[in-house]
Amino acid sequence: MKSKLNIYYKYLFASGFAAVSLSCSNVKYLKEGQMLYTGGEVKIENDTISKKEKNELQAALEANLVPKPNSTILGLRPKLYFYNIAKEPKKDKGFNYWLKYKMGEKPVLLGDVDREFNKDIIENYSENKGYFNAKATYDTVSKNKKAQVIYTLKPGARYLISNVKFQQDSTLVNKEIQATTDKTLLKKGNPFDLEVIKSERERIDNGLKERGFYYFSGDNIIVQADSTVSKNHKVELNVKLKDDTPKLATEQFSIDKVVVFPSYNIQDVKDGKYQVPMPTDSLPKYAYDNIYVIDPQHKFKPKIFDRALYFKKGDLYNRSNHNLSLNRLISLGVFKFVKNEFVVSDSLNHKFDAYYLLTPRQIQSLRLEALGRTNSANYAGSELNLNWTHRNFFKGAEQFKASVYGAFDVQMGGGDNSKNLFRAGTNVQLSIPRIVAPFRFNSSSAFVPRTNISLGYEFQNRREYYTLNNFTASFGYNWKENARKEHELKVIDITLVSPANVTKLYDSIATTPALKRIVEKQLIFGPTYTYTYTNTMLPKTNTIYYKGTVDLAGNITGLVTGANAKKDKQKEIFGIPFSQYAKIENDFRFYHKLAEKSSFATRFIGGIAYPYGNSEFIPFSKQFFSGGSNSIRAFRARTLGPGSFDPRTIPVGTLLDQSGDIKLELNAEYRANLYKFLNVAAFVDAGNIWLLHDDPFRPGAKFSKDFLNEVAVGAGFGLRLDFSILILRLDLAMPLRVPYYEKGDRWTFDRINFGDSSWRKDNLILNIAIGYPF
Repeated sequence: MKSKLNIYYKYLFASGFAAVSLSCSNVKYLKEGQMLYTGGEVKIENDTISKKEKNELQAALEANLVPKPNSTILGLRPKLYFYNIAKEPKKDKGFNYWLKYKMGEKPVLLGDVDREFNKDIIENYSENKGYFNAKATYDTVSKNKKAQVIYTLKPGARYLISNVKFQQDSTLVNKEIQATTDKTLLKKGNPFDLEVIKSERERIDNGLKERGFYYFSGDNIIVQADSTVSKNHKVELNVKLKDDTPKLATEQFSIDKVVVFPSYNIQDVKDGKYQVPMPTDSLPKYAYDNIYVIDPQHKFKPKIFDRALYFKKGDLYNRSNHNLSLNRLISLGVFKFVKNEFVVSDSLNHKFDAYYLLTPRQIQSLRLEALGRTNSANYAGSELNLNWTHRNFFKGAEQFKASVYGAFDVQMGGGDNSKNLFRAGTNVQLSIPRIVAPFRFNSSSAFVPRTNISLGYEFQNRREYYTLNNFTASFGYNWKENARKEHELKVIDITLVSPANVTKLYDSIATTPALKRIVEKQLIFGPTYTYTYTNTMLPKTNTIYYKGTVDLAGNITGLVTGANAKKDKQKEIFGIPFSQYAKIENDFRFYHKLAEKSSFATRFIGGIAYPYGNSEFIPFSKQFFSGGSNSIRAFRARTLGPGSFDPRTIPVGTLLDQSGDIKLELNAEYRANLYKFLNVAAFVDAGNIWLLHDDPFRPGAKFSKDFLNEVAVGAGFGLRLDFSILILRLDLAMPLRVPYYEKGDRWTFDRINFGDSSWRKDNLILNIAIGYPF
């Protein structure tokens, strides 16, 4: 024990010595008279403001100081060290250039710091926050060629708002401003704050834009501050229009004509200006509900613009409808560029025409894709896709897509026992930019709701085992409340699986009910609903993503027919028993941004599928699976679980796909940028799948109160090559906890042996994939 402690202290001493050496080694590269700048600190001397206000002011002031010192990690400056040890490169490339200017960081010296400039920043910022008598001084503290600048601020008392007046006059624009004074951000008793004043000007501007004042600007508002009318550090604010406000900015405009030019070409720009087409008697046009559509070739049905545009003749201009119209035109998916212009048509009556200049995308496209892929189930293969897209199928911005594909997968290293897969199929989809239903659907969203119809067929051949014919069809709707909330409802979602050519070899190995159900005829139909919420597109430190799905199959049919498989009352349609179940799945993700190029991501998946009525089991295609490149990466795809079932008991050559009725999974991943397109990650995955009922052929598969002891854990490291157009992901993982080992012996720390080639082959799993796992 004593020897282990000695080794521990030696390592601790060596680590501390290395840290001190690395820290001190940077200053030896400085020239005579140079000093390394280690940062600035602001001290506030004031007894009249609260501790909270003082801390907030100090943090804001220190964040505004320039320049920033060299970055540190645990008190060290490794980037500065790389810069110092690298030789000056002769060219703007090579290892030395990469080490010095990409990995490294130029030293920030005391001579780079303009202390007078920072002093002015401190005083000005303090005054903008209501400390009108703020005075700052600075001092420099240096030691061992390192220097820090200490700024001392004496802010004095903070001025509070004693009264807010909105100056009145007889103009229409002033009356509109007066009507919203109850919503003002300037409150009596609050501290004077220039940022709040700016926000108040924006509030007034936004409100006026909703009331027809298209040419108004927040810069037309001035907020006068008078600190002489009150004592005890109070200030009175007077909100008014500037005297030089343009007359046009005070006029309230309404819409005269709405003109749509859906085949506009960017080449029509002359002298830097768009040549706006005018609807005249000599120009081919047709009108729909007061909307002029200039479309000589009749490429588009005018009704689509009536649905997309929120402006009508006589409407008062407002910014919300302006933005809604533009966003809905873009979300139609048929226009590459959307531009809007307002042209004054009647200056006396304050009217203008709204012009929409739309540049169509390529209406039809044909794309051939050849893909190579591999997965953690040890399969490698290729896929060929031929896709045809028509973005204006019935001249109403309907998107029609048709695809034909073929794929071939070979199990690497499988030898004679490998069972290769071949898939081929076709799929057609029609997306209509409106809700097709017997009821009226009104949406004020910026996104056009869609009706989606799809039909598909896939032929799947697993060599020497069986052939499956899969038919799919669906009809449903997709709509978005806003950029964060999306709904998808498939009123009917049908899947028909018809097996063929089931071989004697498969019959001989399909000794369990689970394997036999794979080659049974399956008929699945019913509604599905998916709700998605995300704010990951926002520039926030913490963002979330949630996707919840409810799948209800055969419920009404089972209820009407009185189906009950457990009582031998299983019903059939066209000679095929239909599936009846309820399935719920939740996918929740949390992202925490640690720095500009590093983040921490977590994901939780929880789902359950419950069969009843006409079904005793969930269809194989609708069950949950675990393991693989987007799941528990330390286990091969679809080989984990269910529960503590040991897959090693399965005979060699038998299918290893394991499915379950319940799924729980938790993933955590640290992501960081190493160099340009090269990102690294460290991750931990945990989870498993379980069955709702006992399976005599898979002992330990049933979900029980002991489920936590059956959770698998894996961890590893990854490289991500981010080429913008695609992300190639390489994740190397190993199992830390194996649920099918004996109880008390499921953690694998004692079994890790990187020097053993057979251990590495069985426990180091390389996942190759496209995109992030979550």
